[in-house]
Order: sequence, then structure tokens, then C-alpha cells
Amino acid sequence: MLKQVALIALMGMSASAMAGQWQVKVGGSVISPTQDTTDPDLGHFEADHEYAFTPSVEYFFNDNISAELLLATPISHDVAHEGENKIKIKHLPPTLTAKYHFKNSTRFTPYIGVGGTAFVAWDEKTSGNLADLDVKVKEDFGFAGQIGFNFQPADAKNWGVFFDARYTQLSPEVTVKAGGTTVKKIDLDIDPMVYTIGYSYKF
Repeated sequence: MLKQVALIALMGMSASAMAGQWQVKVGGSVISPTQDTTDPDLGHFEADHEYAFTPSVEYFFNDNISAELLLATPISHDVAHEGENKIKIKHLPPTLTAKYHFKNSTRFTPYIGVGGTAFVAWDEKTSGNLADLDVKVKEDFGFAGQIGFNFQPADAKNWGVFFDARYTQLSPEVTVKAGGTTVKKIDLDIDPMVYTIGYSYKF
């Protein structure tokens, strides 16, 4: 009987410990590149700003420490060549950060995070005077930093609104071919800021 009581108590404690450990966030993001690239042979390249639907899943180890995985629908990026001709690149930017939440007596909870990000590209297309070139973009991995806050209204039990900004360090390698022969390999400097606003729901 004592063993059964102990088992039930442990199950209850485990269920209580699990409560509030998962959070789902749904938001919209602006991806804003901070760098451009100039090659002495190929000229100037600059990625433009894009918008994306960016859900994320977050696991709380305790009240202060969590890990968040940022997801996104496929993003179609335009890269301008000499300000006119463009390369279209589809990619995904999965980003994982470890976060620290500054708990306080207000309904605002600021947080910071550090981690890593990836640039997974496919379906590269060229146009204009670059149409005859075959462009391939290699996947890339880099550092990610994050700062933001979550706000929980007075009448909210589980949901809130949030805003954060991420800096991601990305310079994917681009291979340019003409007639099947490699003409050039360059690093496309992007290093975007990702600004996100949306809703959060904690389980």
C-alpha cells in the first residue's frame, strides 16, 4: 500500500514538474541582411529584405533557462546583381538558441539567447545577363544571438505576446558555372537581422 501511495505521489510530482515546460510561439518575421558582397570579377551582390511566417517551439528547463527552435516556411530570397539582375534562392533558416529569462515582478519578461543557425538553400534561379550561368548555393552554419521580451496581459493565464531580434552570422558559398565549368566561388555575405513579433502559448 505504501509503495502504491509513493508511486502515485511521484507521478503527481512528475506531472506537476512537466506543467509549463513547453511553449509554442507563432509570429511573423522580417529578414534584413546587414552585409553585401563585391567580387572583382563578378561585381556587386546584395540580398534584399524578406518576410516570413516563423513559428517556434520552446522548452523550459526551469523559470529562467530554456531552449528555443525557430522554424519557418520556405523563404524566397532575391539577390540583386549590380542593383538590377537577380538571383532567386529558396532557403530555410532553422535556428536553435539557449535562452535566459529575467524573471521579475512585472508582466514583461526580457530574455537573451545564444546558439547556432543554418542556411539550407535550394532551387536557385538566375535572370537577366546572368540567365546563362548556373548558380549553386551551399548550406552554411553560423552563430546566432537573440534578445527580446515576452508580455503577459493581466487576464491571460497561458498566452502572451512577444518581440525579439536575432542576429545570425551567415556567408554561404556560391558556385558559379558557365557551360558546366566552374567560373568562380564566392562567399555571399548576408549576416541578417531577424525581427519577429507574435503570440506565445505556454503549456
